Amino acid sequence: MAEVPATDPLEVLRQATTARVALGRAGQGLPTAPMLAFQLAHARARDAVHAVLDTEALRVALEGEVIVVESAAPDRATYLADPDLGRRLAEGTAALPCGDHDLAVVVGDGLSATAVQAHVPAVVAALRLRLAGWTIAPVVVARQARVALGDSIGEALGAKAVVVLIGERPGLSAADSLGAYITWDPKPGRRDSERNCVSNIRWPGGLAPDQAADKIAWLLTEARRMGMTGVALKDRETPGSFLPPG
Repeated sequence: MAEVPATDPLEVLRQATTARVALGRAGQGLPTAPMLAFQLAHARARDAVHAVLDTEALRVALEGEVIVVESAAPDRATYLADPDLGRRLAEGTAALPCGDHDLAVVVGDGLSATAVQAHVPAVVAALRLRLAGWTIAPVVVARQARVALGDSIGEALGAKAVVVLIGERPGLSAADSLGAYITWDPKPGRRDSERNCVSNIRWPGGLAPDQAADKIAWLLTEARRMGMTGVALKDRETPGSFLPPG
């Protein structure tokens, strides 16, 4: 009779990734524990998609001047059904304070307000440290927002570049992942190929706020030097290159 291994040889693999690997089986199905974990992850992903962004708590956490706007999507159900509405500002939106800004930072709930609430304040604080010489417009928080909404907001603010920090589509391994989309010379009609993206900003499990801010700051600096973002701007950032002194 073959001996049963004292330890599971696949445990090392399980410890190295959050992916669902080597779950085992019970008959033709999954064992109880992996099945319950799957159902919990699915519930967290659904909750993240439907979560309501707490704009007042975010306003306090961000510090400084914060402007709250709405997209053309009147509610969450419409937002999910018609993505185009999330790319336009709501009719009657008050004029944004246009100025000579190097950068606009737009915070959008996207498909995970959970990610925005958890990670945006730390990312914005770290980014401000790394861009101390830049003139940054008041932070704009947008509800029912898609990435392209930042183009209209950046243009209205008179910004040379825009960073959209937005909740990414939840997966079964992460319901709180934040994405940063960087666009030079924002204006309506920009294509996705004209942006750079830094994704999987979350800690633990992804890019920590300082790491994300390093990468975003490097991309912005290169975008200003080259006058463009997107496929022409390749990420060659050296980790730690934008750490503030001290």
